[in-house]
Amino acid sequence: MEIKSKTWINFSIFNLLLVTILGVIMRYKIGFEFPYLDQKNIQHAHSHFAFSGWITQTLYLLLIRFLLERIPNLNTRPYYLLLSGNLICAFGMLFSFAVGGYSAVSIAFSTLSILIACVFTYIYFSDLKKLTIDKVSSLWLKAALSFHLLSSIGTFNLAQMMVTHNYDQNLYLASVYFYLHFQYNGFFIFSILGLVYSEIHKILPAFKMDSKIFNLFLASVIPAYFLSILWAKLPIWLYSIVIVSAFVQVFAWILFLLKVKRGLFSIQNLSAFSKYLFVFVACAFTIKLFLQLGSTIPSISKLAFGFRPIVIAYLHLVLLAVISIFLIAFMYSVKLIGQNKLSTRAILIFISGVFLNELALAVQGIASFSYTVIPMINTILFIISLILLLGIVLLFRAQLSSKSISLQGDWTNN
Repeated sequence: MEIKSKTWINFSIFNLLLVTILGVIMRYKIGFEFPYLDQKNIQHAHSHFAFSGWITQTLYLLLIRFLLERIPNLNTRPYYLLLSGNLICAFGMLFSFAVGGYSAVSIAFSTLSILIACVFTYIYFSDLKKLTIDKVSSLWLKAALSFHLLSSIGTFNLAQMMVTHNYDQNLYLASVYFYLHFQYNGFFIFSILGLVYSEIHKILPAFKMDSKIFNLFLASVIPAYFLSILWAKLPIWLYSIVIVSAFVQVFAWILFLLKVKRGLFSIQNLSAFSKYLFVFVACAFTIKLFLQLGSTIPSISKLAFGFRPIVIAYLHLVLLAVISIFLIAFMYSVKLIGQNKLSTRAILIFISGVFLNELALAVQGIASFSYTVIPMINTILFIISLILLLGIVLLFRAQLSSKSISLQGDWTNN
C-alpha cells in the first residue's frame, strides 16, 4: 500500500485544524452557555492531540525527511508503520480524552504512543549512524528524541495518580511541568534547532557549523526544569544552578543569532515571506528566553505562577508562536506546503491570530495582578480563536489544491 508524502503533510495540517477547533470549543464554553462536553476533558484532548497529532507527528515526518535527503535507499517501511501507529494513538487519545478524560482507554493510547516513540528513537539512532555528514544536526536530533523519551516519566506519574486516585498536589504539578519542560524545551526546541542546522548551509553558506551552541543548550536544559518548580523552595545551591542555566540559554541563543547575522550577506534560496516567518519565530523565542530568565526573580515567579492567564500566555507563546509557526514556516520554505497566494494569506491570518491571542492573554494577565477584569475578554478571546481557525481552514484548503509534493521523491514503505 502506497501513501504519498503529500498525504502525510495533509494529515499534519488537518490535525492542526482539529486542534484549533478544540480550542474554539473551549473558548466558546468559557464565554457562552454550552452544556455539552466536559471542559476538563476537552482540555486534555486538546493538549494531548496538539502534542501527539500535530507537533510530534510533524516532527517525526521532518526528521524522516532529514534522513531521506542523506541516506540512499533508506528503508522507510518501519517509519511508515510508526507514523501510522502514532496517528492512530493520537486520534485514540483525542476521542478517549474528550469523552472520558483520564481512563483506561486514554492511558492505554498514551502508553502505546510512548512505546512507539521508543521504537522510533531506536531505529532513528541506528540510521543516524550511517551518516558521514551533518554531524552537528545529528547531535541536536539525538538529544531531541532522548528528551522526548525522558518527558514520559512525567506522563507515567500523572497516569499513576489518576488511576490510583492518590493525589499529591506538589507531585502532580511537578509531573505536569516535567512533561511540559522536556517536551517544549527538550524534544520540540532541539528538533527545531536540529532542522535549522540541517538546512542553514543552503540558506547561509557562510554560516560556520560547530557544536558549541548545542553543548550550551544541552548543559542547561535539565537544570532549567527547576524554573518550573521554584515554588518547591529549592535549596540555595540548586537555585543558583537554575539561574545560571537560564543565563546560559540566553547566551547560547545570542551566539546563534550573532552567527546568523554574520552570514546574512550571503543569504539565498529563501523567499522574502519565509524570511519574515523565521524572524517572527526568532523574536518569539527571544521573548520566551527572557521571560524564562525573568522568572528566576522570586517575586516575578510568584506572580507568573499565581495567575492562570500568564501561564496560558507563556505556554501558547511557545506552542503557537515558536513551535507551530516554525513548523509551518519550515514546511513552507522547503515547499512541503504549497507556495501560493491562498497559503500565504492563510499563514498571515494564522500569525495575526497568534499575535492577537498573546496580546489579549498578556493584557488579561497583567490586569489580573490588580484583580482588574477586562470587559468582554472571553468574547474577545473566542473571536481570536475563530481567526486562528480561519487561517488553518484556508491553509488546509490551499494544501489540498496544491501540486504534488514530496519529502524526497514520493516515499513509501519499501
